[in-house]
Amino acid sequence: MDAAQHRKLIGLIGLGVRGRGAIVGVQQVREAARRGKLQLAIAAPDASSNSLEKVLPLLHARGIMVVAGPPATELGSAAGRETAAVIGIVDKGLAKGIRALSPETMRDVRQDLEE
Repeated sequence: MDAAQHRKLIGLIGLGVRGRGAIVGVQQVREAARRGKLQLAIAAPDASSNSLEKVLPLLHARGIMVVAGPPATELGSAAGRETAAVIGIVDKGLAKGIRALSPETMRDVRQDLEE
């Protein structure tokens, strides 16, 4: 992902959090996935394996696309937090915009964990 796409992704995440189209944190993302509200999840590749293990199997089982986002500190700052392991996108339009950024470079982090 180039710098412009990276900035756009961070901007979209921030917009989503402020507009209630995105939720922050493992617990909230799990809840949204269980309720069928989650469109997409963005996981920090450097998040603790403990955090990712709590959320990724559920997302995988539900068929929710998970993309590797920026590091946890950047993901968190986009959402107004110190760090964030995962951000869930509940707004369909926002999820579509994030997918359109660069679907080929945003790898599914589940493959990294399973290897």
